[in-house]
Amino acid sequence: MKHIIVGTAGHIDHGKTELVKALTGIDADRLKEEKERGITIDIGFAFLTMGDTRFGFVDVPGHERFVKNMLAGVHGIDLVLLVVAADESIMPQTREHFDICRLLRVKSGLIAITKVDLVDEELLQLVEEEVRDFVRGSFLDGAPIIRVSARTGVGLEELKAALVNLGERIQERQSNAVPRLPIDRVFTKRGFGTVVTGTLVSGTLREGESVEILPRQMGATIRGLQVHNKPVEVAHAGERTAVNLQGVGVEDLQRGDVLVPPRRFRPTSMLDARLELLPTAPQPIENRTRVRFHIGTAEIMARVILLDRESLRPGDAALVQFRLERPTFAVAGDRFIIRRYSPQTTVGGGVILDPLPG
Repeated sequence: MKHIIVGTAGHIDHGKTELVKALTGIDADRLKEEKERGITIDIGFAFLTMGDTRFGFVDVPGHERFVKNMLAGVHGIDLVLLVVAADESIMPQTREHFDICRLLRVKSGLIAITKVDLVDEELLQLVEEEVRDFVRGSFLDGAPIIRVSARTGVGLEELKAALVNLGERIQERQSNAVPRLPIDRVFTKRGFGTVVTGTLVSGTLREGESVEILPRQMGATIRGLQVHNKPVEVAHAGERTAVNLQGVGVEDLQRGDVLVPPRRFRPTSMLDARLELLPTAPQPIENRTRVRFHIGTAEIMARVILLDRESLRPGDAALVQFRLERPTFAVAGDRFIIRRYSPQTTVGGGVILDPLPG
C-alpha cells in the first residue's frame, strides 16, 4: 500500500480540523483545551484509505501563536491541503503557512475553499479569483481549487477524488534508506511505558531493533510499533508511526529529538547552509542575528553567521553558518525555517549543506 502524508495549512478558524473530520471521520483535536476553546493548538492526526493508498493527515494549528507547532507537523508532508474560508479569503496565517510550504519545497497540493454554505455565488467567485492570484507562480499554480462545506458535505467526494489523483503522481519514499523519525509527541501509556510518534521520513523500523535518540545519544529498543492505531512488526517510510521504546523514560525525551540507527550519526551545534530570506521579510538579517531555527520537529535558538557579507536583504540568499544554542541532528539536504526572535514571524528558510563543518 502506498502511504502519503497530507498537511493542512491555513488561517485560524478557516475549517481545517472540521474538513479533516468530514473527510476521515476522525477528530484531530485531542487536547481538552482545544475542545473547550474550539481552536487547534497542537498538531493532530487522522487517516483515510482510498483504493491502494493510505492518506495520513497532519492537522496543524492556524493561530499565529502556534506556528511553531505547525512547523513541527509540516516538515514531513508529501502534499499540502491549503484551506481558505469563503467568508474571509486570504488572511495573515494563510500567507505565513504558504510561505513555509514554499521554503520547505513542498512540491504538490490542492486548495479547499471551505464554508461555501455561508456565502453567495458572487463572493465565491471573487474568493476563487483571489486564491488563484495568491498562488500564481508557485507550486500550487494550476492546482485543483475545490469548493467544500464540512457542514453540508458539498464537495467532499470531489476533494477525495482530487487527493487520489494527486497521490498517484507522488513518488513513494525510499524504504531502503537510513531510517529517520523526527519525534513530534512523547507520552506514556499504561502497560506499555514510553511512546513516541512521528512521520517516518525514510527507511524502515522493526520491532525488536535497537535505535539511538539524537541529539541525546541515548540508546533504546523498539518494544512495539503502531501505524494508524494498528500494531505492526515493520513501519515503512511515509507512515505516521508510534514507537513503544524500552530503556528510556518520558522525561528523557522531547519533541525535536530524532530516532536513528545506533552509532551512525553525530549531533551538531553548527550547520553550514544556504539561507533564503523572504521578499516580505520586514528587515535585513544582520551578521550574528539571533533567530528561531526550525528543523524537523525541533525549534532551537541560533545565531546566523553570514559568511560573505554583513547583511542579507529581503529576497536575497547567502551562504551562512548557524551556531546553535543546543545540539541537534541534521543531514545534508534537509530543509529548515527561520523565524524572528521577537515578534515571532517567519522570515526565511533554506537547505543544509554541511551538518558537521570542520
